Amino acid sequence: MDQHCKKMTRRKFLKTAAAGMALGLIGSPSFSLATEEYDLAVISGEPVAATRKALEAIGGISRFVKKGQPVILKPNMSFARTPDFSATTHPLVVATVAQACIEAGAQQVLVLDHTLHRAELCLERAGIRDACKNIPGVHVLALQERKFFREIKIPQGKVLERVEVIKEVLDNSTLINIPVAKSHSATGVSLGMKGLMGLIWDRESFHSQYNINQAIADLGTVIKPQLTILDATRALVSGGPGGPGEVKKPNLIVAGIDPVAVDSYGVSIVPWYGQNFKGRQVEHLLVAHQKGLGKIDIDQLKIFKEKV
Repeated sequence: MDQHCKKMTRRKFLKTAAAGMALGLIGSPSFSLATEEYDLAVISGEPVAATRKALEAIGGISRFVKKGQPVILKPNMSFARTPDFSATTHPLVVATVAQACIEAGAQQVLVLDHTLHRAELCLERAGIRDACKNIPGVHVLALQERKFFREIKIPQGKVLERVEVIKEVLDNSTLINIPVAKSHSATGVSLGMKGLMGLIWDRESFHSQYNINQAIADLGTVIKPQLTILDATRALVSGGPGGPGEVKKPNLIVAGIDPVAVDSYGVSIVPWYGQNFKGRQVEHLLVAHQKGLGKIDIDQLKIFKEKV
């Protein structure tokens, strides 16, 4: 393990809860879309430059990260795959966001996922830990013990009444979701909203006990990232979520406050399984939209586009 992870004791990890303000999961985020000129920033270019420009276009990272606050980044690093498989978030996208958070004065940045494959292999092969190892205050962790999760109720849940979520997500002040664009055998695509399953303990129950699309939308009523940054530098358009499959390279970063809007745009970027789709054709996005969690019709969005 790298030095940051060695230094990250359980006491320090759990102590971050006391340092943060309440996330206010059930209810509205502490800012308004009305203050944002654009619904989405869609930037074309190499991972670092495109990510930096997307952050700038959406209002700057300091809009979401305040000095002294702890931050959680939620990339996809659930699979023991190297970045070329496109099953995990590009390491440079994650490192760029982490660096920006530290520069904005974040107390620390926890990069978290409840991995599906063995934790150490995921951390090693995904490349995210290595990409972040020289950024002071950034800790990349794969949590696979139940003690790090806490049960909460889901008042607006239709099939999901309660769920165990990583404690730091419940207690921290800033959550930034950084999914990768990929296909999924059960949900069609796996983007931001689907990726939030990496923050819960019992991922299998979504597949075995519930209608997974409704459960994802239910989860979205209590876990509300302040910002979603979709890594579409590559897209796994078949064989997802773990691959191997066909990988296309849109070379895009899509950033926005509205998680449904980001995902709906992500659906439109590439053909999936050889076919073109719209956000309304993805069941969990449609259900989330109908629950009032975000906009789904991208032709009604104000989108900032630029190539860097």
